[in-house]
Amino acid sequence: MRQIPGLRAYYWIDAGDGVMVSTSVFESETGAEESIKKAAVFVRDNLASLLPNPPQVTSGQVVAYA
Repeated sequence: MRQIPGLRAYYWIDAGDGVMVSTSVFESETGAEESIKKAAVFVRDNLASLLPNPPQVTSGQVVAYA
């Protein structure tokens, strides 16, 4: 993930009850799209057997920050 141009932040959150959430912030949509592709390959190759449900991907524009 760190090698993808434009990465501003990455967070991995344990939401409890077996739910994990990751959030990535990129300077451009291009970087975000590349991260989705790389994450899909990583999950398929390394984590698929550990995940009871397939990952859900959601993307969008940042509309506010502090």
